[in-house]
Amino acid sequence: METLTQLLTDIRSCRHCEEHLPLGPNPVIKVQEKVPLLLASQAPGTKVHESGIPWDDLSGRRLREWLGMEDAFFYDAKNVGVLPMGFCYPGKGVRGDLPPRPECATLWHKRVLSKLTHVKLTLTIGLHAQKYYLGRKRKKTLAETVKHWREYYERDRIIPLPHPSPRNIMWRRKNAWF
Repeated sequence: METLTQLLTDIRSCRHCEEHLPLGPNPVIKVQEKVPLLLASQAPGTKVHESGIPWDDLSGRRLREWLGMEDAFFYDAKNVGVLPMGFCYPGKGVRGDLPPRPECATLWHKRVLSKLTHVKLTLTIGLHAQKYYLGRKRKKTLAETVKHWREYYERDRIIPLPHPSPRNIMWRRKNAWF
């Protein structure tokens, strides 16, 4: 039977979509079997690709502010797990980074989730994570999905959040209620 340690070793050595990654593979994931809070996020940006530390950028700083978490608590693997939809930096697009490569979710997510036995709450951060984790339960827009967070929490122990990227300032202005 595959252990979480073996699985993480396989993920960190994954080269499945290497030819599509402009900076090459550097899978970023942080989970522990008994982690109570799981962040299902998008994909690392260039800074996180370089450091290998999830949410080690401006978006991460804003996320920790939203959550009211100090760095030491956030980065302690027994408190918070990070399972991105794409483990490697996908490249630059017209309006910021490209979407996460789809291979990671297909190859790894169900296997990782089966090993996380104590997750009490999952935060789906951004549209790509919400598409995967909420599927047809999502509302028509990100704003509507986030507004109806109680519905997802009560049913699945999931809370959808917008991505905290500085590029999402217009979304936050349009949705001041958030």
